[in-house]
Amino acid sequence: MSPSRNAQRSVRDVVFVDGVRTPFGKAGEKGIYAGTRADDLVVKCIRELMRRNPSLPADRIDEVAIAATTQTGDQGLTIGRTAALLAGLPRTVPGFAIDRMCAGAMTAVTTTASGIGFGAYDVVIAGGVEHMGNHPMGSGADPNPRFMSERLVDPAALNMGNTAENLHDRFPDITKDRTDAYAAASQAKLAEAYSRQQIQEDLVPVATKKPGQGWALHTQDEPPRPGTTVEDLAELRTPFRAHGRVTAGNAAGLNDGATAAVLASAEAAAELGLPVKMRLVSYAFAGVEPEVMGIGPVPATEKALKNAGLTIEDIGLFEINEAFAVQVLSFLDHFGIADDDPRVNRYGGAIAVGHPLASSGVRLMNQLARQFKEDPSVRYGITTMCIGLGMGATVIWENPNHADFESSVQASGQTTTEGAAA
Repeated sequence: MSPSRNAQRSVRDVVFVDGVRTPFGKAGEKGIYAGTRADDLVVKCIRELMRRNPSLPADRIDEVAIAATTQTGDQGLTIGRTAALLAGLPRTVPGFAIDRMCAGAMTAVTTTASGIGFGAYDVVIAGGVEHMGNHPMGSGADPNPRFMSERLVDPAALNMGNTAENLHDRFPDITKDRTDAYAAASQAKLAEAYSRQQIQEDLVPVATKKPGQGWALHTQDEPPRPGTTVEDLAELRTPFRAHGRVTAGNAAGLNDGATAAVLASAEAAAELGLPVKMRLVSYAFAGVEPEVMGIGPVPATEKALKNAGLTIEDIGLFEINEAFAVQVLSFLDHFGIADDDPRVNRYGGAIAVGHPLASSGVRLMNQLARQFKEDPSVRYGITTMCIGLGMGATVIWENPNHADFESSVQASGQTTTEGAAA
């Protein structure tokens, strides 16, 4: 007998169990990962997740979703599947690749989380990788000539630095002085987080070998510049526009790195004795004009808040990807949040630590999860980022350490959707 089209299907709670990442490196011949394969970086993350969670049987993993913006070479060949095989997971574990530029890992998380909520999966691994040394941004891309001939987008939309300059044009109150001050603060906050051992626990040590140099073990991020001052940043050139405002100092660099996370249904986490670091509340993606792609987190956050029945005042922590300082400040100004609000990027952000494109979404989640543990007074937090070609992504999470967490879980457990089996 076929199931009724009107049958009710429970929507299951999705929890963030654990997340790790490699130290982030500088792209290029002098970077720590020059000569290292991108897929090997992902494999290190998957293996570390399995090592850190011994109660998770490998054959209970239902899917591996790995994002990469440039899906060729060592980032191609359906990297979710190849990474699963290379990591030693059972051959019964499927995998796939995903691309949403900078929000690749974030989309890998939300896509597989939707499968968990629907009941298709119990446990998944989701993450991302970008080796921008092996695959420079835009390498091998062939944009359709209609983009230009039919003026579908402004030519600036295909260069992320130009879109950041456009954002400055749109919001003249966001001056270069403000972006430089924000960038210097990001460097200082990351240095402070390192000194307090708030970053290191999420890092997977990576050994590399270079000709003539032998082996080296990398246990911390390469891009940070602790001690950076506003005066230092004021001296940098503006490569995207003469007398512009965007510099290498108030924007994320070109980086290499990988991330991965375990997500599960609340029931599977309880069954397997897995930790619960966060509960997924809602998520949303939004499109904006490609030539000002940095504004994307604003409508994405508004949609995610509406879906969750929350307001911006309910959010106690923000992890905002710092592709450009102007992009973060446009978000803060829209929601009436001060540049130095202590809820925002407590450990610093991508301006300091780096932004290996498709991997960064899980880094934001790792840092939010750790802050949740440190601050049980916070109930809800956001991870959000802008995306090339004019998009934004936001995920809202709930803190399991908050006093009201259990009551909210019980309430959500009663949620059903009509016609889900149709």
